[in-house]
Amino acid sequence: MEELTPEEKWERATIANNFIFYKVMRNNPGVCKRLLEILLEMEIDKIQMYQEETIDIDFQSKGIRMDVYAKNSTQAFNVEMQSTDTRELPERARYYQSTIDVDCLKSGQQYKDLKDTYIIFICIEDIFGQGLAKYSFENICQEAKDLKLNDRSYKYFFIAKNCDKLLNEEQKGFLKLVTSNENAEESRSGFAGEIQSLVKEAKHNFQWKRQYMDLEREKTYAYVHGKEEGLAEGHEKGLKEGAHEKAIEAARKFLKMNVCTVEQIAEAIGLSLEEVLALKNE
Repeated sequence: MEELTPEEKWERATIANNFIFYKVMRNNPGVCKRLLEILLEMEIDKIQMYQEETIDIDFQSKGIRMDVYAKNSTQAFNVEMQSTDTRELPERARYYQSTIDVDCLKSGQQYKDLKDTYIIFICIEDIFGQGLAKYSFENICQEAKDLKLNDRSYKYFFIAKNCDKLLNEEQKGFLKLVTSNENAEESRSGFAGEIQSLVKEAKHNFQWKRQYMDLEREKTYAYVHGKEEGLAEGHEKGLKEGAHEKAIEAARKFLKMNVCTVEQIAEAIGLSLEEVLALKNE
């Protein structure tokens, strides 16, 4: 596989790149609102973009970074671009749900004051393998399938590769843009065309480009450094295991010679007394 430099990755990045997606949506609340309306097929009141990139519940809990987090007086939305299947998206959706609830419900409020929450993942691949373009989830009763819990929490997974199966043309147009080749220059109309223009503008933002390249270099360093550490740890572990096996063989020889006590053997070889006694009882 071709190894790209951070600069080359930036030049080829599209709206499917989560950094570009985050910057475009975060800095264009009206566009983000329109995307939410298209994906959820509903009208949404004016939204306010969350001003912090990370939500921390408390010092003992796992904080989360949400790519695009917006809310209004009655609703909260998290939408993420997911170009690869991390095989943990359902669990992540569950955790995001609970974290948003804690963030939105202040001390003294009643549970009925919880906002309607919408967790949305825009995926390239079909992570569920059922051939659908959209997977919608809400809690229902297993014994009576038509009975909904009505806890007002919803999770959506849009599959860009299957977008041709969608009846909603605006959804289809946006998801086709997500799967476009990185070098495609065709002009698009409507909402997809607006997104395409904003992506081009983002690619000319020097500050964002520098941030992206710094992040890519940090990721590369972390990967290489972690790999080197892993190799070093493996080598050290191998050495320790080899030394332990040699100590066991030496202890067996001393026991056969019957010239030392088990305590003396343990001290001389560096094994525990329990290990030497176990060898003696073999």
